[in-house]
Amino acid sequence: MKHQPVPWTMLAFLVAVLPGGARGAAATQDTTAIAPAESAGLLPQGRWTAQQAWNWYRRQPWIAGFNYVPSTACNTTEFWSAETFDAQTIDRELAWGAGLGFNSCRVFVQYLVWKHEPGGLKNRLGKFLALADRHGLTVTLVLFDDCAFGDPPQTEPYLGKQRDPIPGMIAPSWTPSPGLRAVTDRTAWPDLEKYVKDLVGSIGRDKRVLMWDLYNEPGNSGMGNRSLPLVEATFAWARAAGPSQPLTMGPWGGPAEISRRQMELSDVISFHFYGNYDGLRNQIASYKKQLRPVINTEWMARLQGSRWETDLPLFKREAVGCYSWGLVNGRTQCQFAWYHKRGTPEPKVWFHDLFHADGRPYDAKELEAIRKTTARKALDG
Repeated sequence: MKHQPVPWTMLAFLVAVLPGGARGAAATQDTTAIAPAESAGLLPQGRWTAQQAWNWYRRQPWIAGFNYVPSTACNTTEFWSAETFDAQTIDRELAWGAGLGFNSCRVFVQYLVWKHEPGGLKNRLGKFLALADRHGLTVTLVLFDDCAFGDPPQTEPYLGKQRDPIPGMIAPSWTPSPGLRAVTDRTAWPDLEKYVKDLVGSIGRDKRVLMWDLYNEPGNSGMGNRSLPLVEATFAWARAAGPSQPLTMGPWGGPAEISRRQMELSDVISFHFYGNYDGLRNQIASYKKQLRPVINTEWMARLQGSRWETDLPLFKREAVGCYSWGLVNGRTQCQFAWYHKRGTPEPKVWFHDLFHADGRPYDAKELEAIRKTTARKALDG
């Protein structure tokens, strides 16, 4: 997710290939139920070869998406809990994203909700996949996350009513998954393994799921290299479940050793970058040296120099998929920046997000720039 700016370690990847085609009718599933993983066909037991990764990537349209939290949810517990799962709002807001020409969304799942009610969580996840598919959106799922925000930061998720957002701060009620204590508590790992294998095993062949972004920003919130063992274990657990979708985990500027292992274990290369055009162009060139498909899973912070009218066409020219941070402004308060403090006045320039909660655009010119880029059939920027 969002984080304080840190120095970037230049990591890798090199050849831009035009991904062809689009999701066919066979990829669409109308049912809201999550079916067990099919056993037909041999699935790679280890990391995909570069050729397998390119074969998958060329079957996709150019991936243009957004990170999504409903405007009515302050964090992933509020997003996925039975009492607060808001299908009506989700349906309405995903339609706004699809209306801009986006074709995918990235969403975070909360381990604690699964632990409390695994069947219920999977049922709601199935409903979400059906709503996304109805609007022509594939879904990238995030299972773990080290990010903690607020004043003070909330480092452990909890059930029940969540802390109300603190005025003036970004994501002030956000909590990690599974919580920072469990990351290093090996006695908690058997349940973490069950969680990963249950979700990946249940929908690891579902065409509505584009890929698995297994762990968001490991090492954030002061965890450092203590998150590395769980990074490696999560890849092993997910692979054991036999998904047909690729696994990835994007470097974000965290510990170099973790970034290196994320790259080594990922089927396709993903990364986070919140910065200006020149910085983004350099990052893309660097990651392309891995000779695998590249997808940016977090970008777009206006106060850091991001611009829709220049950066989105760059992603398209380079045949690099991308997911901007934020769609609809709401209880995550992503109009504020990472460094804004409690009580900061409403900023004139929003940090993230494209729509007000009532559907009004933050900037109509930005929306037009997005539509212009996503409407082009060729990857000519």
